Amino acid sequence: MSSIPTPHINAKPNAFAKTVLMPGDPLRAKYIADNFLETPKKINEVRGMLAYTGTYNGSPVSVMGSGMGCPSMGIYSYELFNFYKVENIIRVGSAGSISMELELGDVVMGVGACAESHYADGFARCPGNFAPTASFELMMKAQKAAEINDIKLWAGNILTSDMFYNDDSVGMNAWLRMGVLAVEMEAAALYTNAARAGKNALCLCTISDKCFDRSTVMTAEQRETSLTNMINMALSML
Repeated sequence: MSSIPTPHINAKPNAFAKTVLMPGDPLRAKYIADNFLETPKKINEVRGMLAYTGTYNGSPVSVMGSGMGCPSMGIYSYELFNFYKVENIIRVGSAGSISMELELGDVVMGVGACAESHYADGFARCPGNFAPTASFELMMKAQKAAEINDIKLWAGNILTSDMFYNDDSVGMNAWLRMGVLAVEMEAAALYTNAARAGKNALCLCTISDKCFDRSTVMTAEQRETSLTNMINMALSML
């Protein structure tokens, strides 16, 4: 068991709130702190992975980057859950749509995370495949927050992939046939760590591009507006 500070987080004990929002980009964490939180205080900057704690409508909340991919999310969420006593982590990121029904800017809640990653193999050596899933408690809060913020919330399986650039043009069709909504790169590791630690996790993603139409991507203005909607929704869950 590591001591505090950890090799990757130099925050002091009790520096993190019980709930942490985790975008992939540490600069997005800074953006959330600067524009949404009251009296934010920077509590980590090791390896440039910025973290802040402040309040939102009087409720304590932290925000921290996770980096890209399961290994990075795996390290940071593990240390937050197990060493810093964080109870809830809400990933707020972007995803590519697999479902043909999804449009740019739609918000997807990952009920379960199918995985092309083998991250869970290091924890759940079960006589079968571990299925990483979100916290029911956080899903119910997200549904209520979506209603409050007048946001249509899609819910279902998402795909966590280790690859952003993939030569396999056939595999995505298989996930489409199984009803998987979108692809991202961190949820499976987050859900696995939460399960092992007995904590709560949820992945919320805004659709920023389409897997079957690479010419359709968000403009910078669309990205800013859509991510703001998702962030407001996540903060309404406090």
